[in-house]
Amino acid sequence: MSHPAYEYSVVAAPMRGEKAREAKTPTERFALTLTAELNRMAAEGWEYLRADVLPSEERSGLTGRATVYHNVLVFRRPPQGQDAEVKRLLKPAATDPAES
Repeated sequence: MSHPAYEYSVVAAPMRGEKAREAKTPTERFALTLTAELNRMAAEGWEYLRADVLPSEERSGLTGRATVYHNVLVFRRPPQGQDAEVKRLLKPAATDPAES
């Protein structure tokens, strides 16, 4: 049975930047907030893949529906159960000094 090469996680992209002393402009604050989110996910073993804008049909009022768009960040990592197997396969074979 084959295992998937990656597992994925999709999180909502930040909507606005958090205040920070070192970030003076809205663009700098947003970039700092985005950097913090990317680093948080990386610390959990996730690799940033891409950002997407995706439509979602949502309820609007009592009976109406409206399409709204969500900004999301997509991450991937090797499946956690396969981590040891992937490392084993990537590790070079040990050579016996007696064979040289």
